[in-house]
Amino acid sequence: MENVTDSKSKGEKGTILVTNDDGIQAPGLNALVSVLVSTHRFNVLVCAPQLEMSAVSHSITWRQPLRVEKVEMDGATAFKTSDCASLGVSSVLFPSVPDLVISGINQGSNCGYHTVYSGTTAGAREAFLNGVPAISISYDCYGGLSLEEFEKMLRVEAGSKTKMNYEYEAAAKACLPIISGIIAEIKNNTYPQGCFLNMDLPKDIANHKGYKVTKQGKSTMKIRWKQITSNGQPSEIDHHLLFRRQISITPLGILTHPDKDCKAYFEDWLPNLIQQHQSHNPLLD
Repeated sequence: MENVTDSKSKGEKGTILVTNDDGIQAPGLNALVSVLVSTHRFNVLVCAPQLEMSAVSHSITWRQPLRVEKVEMDGATAFKTSDCASLGVSSVLFPSVPDLVISGINQGSNCGYHTVYSGTTAGAREAFLNGVPAISISYDCYGGLSLEEFEKMLRVEAGSKTKMNYEYEAAAKACLPIISGIIAEIKNNTYPQGCFLNMDLPKDIANHKGYKVTKQGKSTMKIRWKQITSNGQPSEIDHHLLFRRQISITPLGILTHPDKDCKAYFEDWLPNLIQQHQSHNPLLD
């Protein structure tokens, strides 16, 4: 894959394009942009969906012109549209191709084969397919909850925006050492081109135990369907056919592996990066 960053000038600041699938108003994206801007280390661009586009993966606008609208976002140049990552790295919307694309911070975890359907992961994958280094970031904000507890939290979220924004801000700050380290490697032309990164952040992000390079898991959601009537009861005959999803977890046996050299690279690079970050105690701590 061609390295599109080879021809880019090594400016003082790295240029980061932020996208997501939760929409331009999502707390995860806004917290990430705010934290990136506050460091004064990056030129921050945003191209995100006008509406939530979760689980659409590489959905594209094909049959009609793509509508793009400028959005006010402090410290960043921002637009809302639908084909976000694809347009953002095309050098048509922005003056140049970004150094790095970050997709997230997603509301909820993305592990295993969930990453195949995930719009968050697809945003990073789209950049990677266009030769631009990329990271997808997800925050397991509902970690450990039962389905009933999960649905209850969704209902009360509107009344706890301050707490939720704080959590996403903490998640964004936890990613800064990795983001800064990757930008440095890109500027030095030493960043590997054989993969993109998927970062999954734990629920208790303020007390996380550090960073670890892992391999993609094999778990997935298999969607099952049950026919119901309008009152929610099973039925074989109904004028209108209604179906409700049922979810089961199924392990799969086939896995597409990233470039083997990439995993070895990050296993060596990550501990050194964190050690340098802690010893220098920069502003990003």
